[in-house]
Amino acid sequence: MNKKIAIIISPNYKDYARKYLAEGVDSLRKQDYAGEMKIFMTDNESTEESYGYLKSMLPEAEIVRNINNDGFAKGNNDAIKLALKQGFDYVILFNMDTVLETDCIRKMVEAMDDEKLFLDSRLRGNDKREVGNDGKEIGAVQARIMLYKENLTPASPYKGEGTINSLGNVTHFLGFGYALGYGEEYVRLPRRSEYGTPRNDNNICYPSGAAVLFNKEALEKVGLFDEEFWMYNEDQDLGWRLWLAGYKCVLAPDAVAYHKYEFSRSIKKYYFMDRNRIMAMLKNYHWATLALIFPAFIIMELGLLFFAARKGWFKEKINVYKYFLQSKNWRYIMAARRQVQKLRQVKDKDIIKLFSGKIWYQEIGDGKLKIANVIFSAYWKLIKILIRW
Repeated sequence: MNKKIAIIISPNYKDYARKYLAEGVDSLRKQDYAGEMKIFMTDNESTEESYGYLKSMLPEAEIVRNINNDGFAKGNNDAIKLALKQGFDYVILFNMDTVLETDCIRKMVEAMDDEKLFLDSRLRGNDKREVGNDGKEIGAVQARIMLYKENLTPASPYKGEGTINSLGNVTHFLGFGYALGYGEEYVRLPRRSEYGTPRNDNNICYPSGAAVLFNKEALEKVGLFDEEFWMYNEDQDLGWRLWLAGYKCVLAPDAVAYHKYEFSRSIKKYYFMDRNRIMAMLKNYHWATLALIFPAFIIMELGLLFFAARKGWFKEKINVYKYFLQSKNWRYIMAARRQVQKLRQVKDKDIIKLFSGKIWYQEIGDGKLKIANVIFSAYWKLIKILIRW
């Protein structure tokens, strides 16, 4: 039976919709998925003009209007909550600057449903399974996200080729998140882990919020995006919670989305990315893992202070520390941590197999980062042996 799909387009803010929405909506309307689909969207800091534009572009959609800009996390949550109340089976998030192959949604759903059929067969006593299938139910399916180019859109005969934006996202053990395969040319070769070990499964550390399908039951169990994150790393935190709760996150390599991605060097971005990676660690790690990584964390912080001073965001780095010096913020973090740890069905030693000791920020890579990667990778190899909980 075809599942009911809620399509959540990332929140509109300022002129984003006028800049990006038209092509993405056109690709949504050309999807070959046979089941019921409905579009939801949030308009942050809405004006009559922006709301009118959205209604003209998406007359079939249900649009949430927010007077203020409540952030990426809450904006998506507002639309997701509306969809869940209406009984949709799956929720798919797309950034408005993504353009989809015509079979993208169908392929994402197939990746989810194939696993459900396998689990049902196991319950009936048929224990045959494909290599890499670990029997966990899927909580999230990410499309293969490619960098958008004019000659590599769905109108092109070169389906799915080009440069990778994300083959799933990876968490560095100190909380940094990055896109696997970013900037590389896509070829259909066996996937490999960080250290070159062949991988026979499509498990990913966490899915990019730019093109991801969520299982309704999984969201109802682990919760939606943490709105305290506001923007950045909220997908990392949610993916981490899914793994903790016994679900898995996977890549659907045949589902292709093209992303008009541009690396932003805004000061505001660095503040949220730095603050939120620390929040994700504090919420999701076992306390003993936090103790083991603490020496590396202190060394990294000293390096980041130097980096921030050189790159002009020292004030924002200090503001990150100020956030963690406020008692009300610690009360929130500890309450959120208690809720997350109640979900725990999987040990850290199993989840961190998907984590990395290297930072792969291609846009900011330099000699000092390469040296740091050698040191932190060695440290991570050592403490992974010690983590048995």
